[in-house]
Parts: sequence; structure tokens; C-alpha cells
Amino acid sequence: MNEFWIIVGLVFGATLLGVQAIYGPIARSRHAAKSTDRRLAQSAEQSGRSEVVNALRNQRGIAEFSSPLLRRINDLITQSGLQVTRNTLIFTMLAGSAVLFVIWALVFGRGIASGFLAIASMLLVTFAFFHRIRERRIARFAELLPDSIDVMVRAIRVGYPLPAALSLVSREMPNPVGSEFGATAEEMSFGQDMRTAAENLYHRVGLKDLVFLVVAINVQTQTGGNLAEILARLSRLLRNRTKLQLKIRALSADGRISALVLSLMPFVLFAGITLIAPNYFAEVRQHPIVVPALVYGAVSLIAGNVIMYRMVNFRF
Repeated sequence: MNEFWIIVGLVFGATLLGVQAIYGPIARSRHAAKSTDRRLAQSAEQSGRSEVVNALRNQRGIAEFSSPLLRRINDLITQSGLQVTRNTLIFTMLAGSAVLFVIWALVFGRGIASGFLAIASMLLVTFAFFHRIRERRIARFAELLPDSIDVMVRAIRVGYPLPAALSLVSREMPNPVGSEFGATAEEMSFGQDMRTAAENLYHRVGLKDLVFLVVAINVQTQTGGNLAEILARLSRLLRNRTKLQLKIRALSADGRISALVLSLMPFVLFAGITLIAPNYFAEVRQHPIVVPALVYGAVSLIAGNVIMYRMVNFRF
């Protein structure tokens, strides 16, 4: 009987992988075709170039806000690369809050405390999700940026203008570099000046190293100069910074693993002892010193993690 279910599982997995292998290229080609049709429809519907540029810029994120806090939230969603509408985000957060309320109600009972914890937990989970996706996307962008600049350098040296060089990068490089440079090339082709388009690229991505590229384009636009030579030196600089960063991560691997083990050890011991002897902590739970001790331990754990994080993560 067990062998039968193993065979069924293997057949199901093979079928799933086969469907994914067939459907994946079709889905990507359909997405590219829909993206092209959307661009053409926008350029046909909008009456002016500025309206087309605004439509391209507003395809990601929620909306433009005047509040600094809401603007930072919108930038976080934009830099994650996910196309999330306002209604979808609100519905997802409400549904998640309802599920978390049921979970917290099982622990603390139905009441205001459970509702507050559900909302706070959902906000924390949502922020952590978008922050994680953003960091992964920025790391991938930073990995591909030197090669993308090299493509721009070769294109400029053979006589391509900057918008055409950016368009070449969008065709030759994978995402997220291809899509972001393609959006910048589209902004320039629809009449946006190079300085504003480069700054929009920086705000959409959020990579701090893009400041060098923005400054190089702005300086070349205002004062002139050999842009290909500037970008070639910038590519070497970014590669050297990446090598130094990887070297730092290799040297600090011991400290980062130690921080992870020391942070998880109290929770692992508590879970293990509770599983082996459920009544082990029953006698001390009602002691008045338990709550201050837990608060002191949590504060010490957070402070220690912050200190160790600052020791192995720094700007250079």
C-alpha cells in the first residue's frame, strides 16, 4: 500500500513538472504580449506625452501620497516589484487579520486584546513580506548592475544614444534589470528628460549604488564628457564593492551563525523541555519575578542582536 502511494506521488509530481514546463513559456510570452499591447493602448489613449509618462510611472505602487510615512510605504511596495492594487492589499490585510484574530482568540479569548494583536500581527507580517521581497529584488539588481553598465558602455561606444542603450539593456538583461531599464527607456522615448528618468529609476529600485549611475548621467547631461568612460569606471567600482562585500560576509559568517544560534537557543530549549515535561515550568509561572525576567531577557536578546547586526553589517 505504501509503495502504491509513493508511485502515485511520483506520477503526480512528474505531471505537475510537465505542465509547468509547458505552461511556463506560454505564460511568459502571453505576459510579454499583454505588456506590449498595454503600452500601445496607453500611447493611443493618452492625449499628451506627460500623461503617458505618468501612466507608466503609476503602474506600480498604491498611489502618490503627501504624508512622508505613506510615501515610504508606497515606495516599499513599489520597490518590491509586485503589482498590487489598493483594493487587493486592503482585502488581503482584512482577511489575514480575521484569521489571526481567530488564532489569538484561542489563546487570549475574544476581546479587544485579541483584535489589537491580530491587527498588529498582520501589519508586521505584511511589512516583513514586502521588505523581504524588496531586499531580494535589490540584491538581484545589484548583482546584475555591473554587467548592465557594461552593455551600456559597449552600446554608447558604437554610437548608440543613451535611450537606445537603455533599451538594449532591457532586451539583453533579465529581470529585474531588464524591466526597470526598459521603463526608463520608455520614459525617455515619451519625452521625459534624462535626469528625471534616471532619478525615477533610483526611486523605483531603491538600490543605493544606483546613485552613482544617476550622478554620472546628470553630470554628463549638464556638462558633457565621455559617458562611456565614466560608466566603465563605474562598472569596475561596483565590481570591487561587490567583491569587498562578499569578503566581509565570508569573514563575518561565524559571527552571524553564532548570533542566530544564540538567539534561537532559549526558544528551542523552552519548547524541548515543555514537550518532554509539560509541568516543568508550572510551578514558576505564577511567580512575580517571571514577567520582569522575561522582559529583561527579551530586551537583552534584542539589544544583543542589534549589536551583532551592526558589527557585521556596515557601509563601506
